[in-house]
Amino acid sequence: MSSTSSATLNQYKVIADLSQRMLGEARSQHWGQVIALSQEYTQAVELLKQINQLNDSERLARRQLLTKILEDDAEIRLLAAPELRRLGHILGDIKRQQTVVNAYCSPTYSS
Repeated sequence: MSSTSSATLNQYKVIADLSQRMLGEARSQHWGQVIALSQEYTQAVELLKQINQLNDSERLARRQLLTKILEDDAEIRLLAAPELRRLGHILGDIKRQQTVVNAYCSPTYSS
C-alpha cells in the first residue's frame, strides 16, 4: 500500500467520522454544531480531491465508507427538513411583518 493511497483511505475515514458526528448533532437538533462540522466536512472533501488514489483492496474499504457517509447524509437531510421548514415560516412571517410596517409606517409626502 503506497502512502498516497493510505492517505486517501484515511481521508475517507475522516469524512465518515465527520458525517457521523454531524448526524449525532442533527439527532440532538444542535444545528449550529451541524453547520460548524459541515465546514470541516467540506474542507476534508476538498483535501480528498487532491489525494484520491486507491488500489483494489482499498476501493472496497472506500465503498463501505462511502455507503456509511451517504446513509448519514440522507438521515441528516431528513432530520434537517423540519427545521428548514420552520425557519422558512419564520422568514415568511418576518417578511409579512416588514410589509405591514412599511405599509402603515411609511412616510407620507404632502405637496
